[in-house]
Amino acid sequence: MSIADIIDSLDAEINRLQQARSILASLAATSLRAGTAIKPATKKRRRTMNAEARKRIADAQRKRWAKQKGAK
Repeated sequence: MSIADIIDSLDAEINRLQQARSILASLAATSLRAGTAIKPATKKRRRTMNAEARKRIADAQRKRWAKQKGAK
């Protein structure tokens, strides 16, 4: 294979890649206009506990701490 043949095949490949890129770019532009673009994930809301649940958990933890202190 001569250098001229290699250059011709490279030019042909470059042309095919440029055509594929232009097609993909037009598809991307169309989807952006149509509003079908991927939207970023929404931030998850943190769960909240009511006062009664917080009190139960705090009391249980105090009980564990007291048990731990008593063991020493």
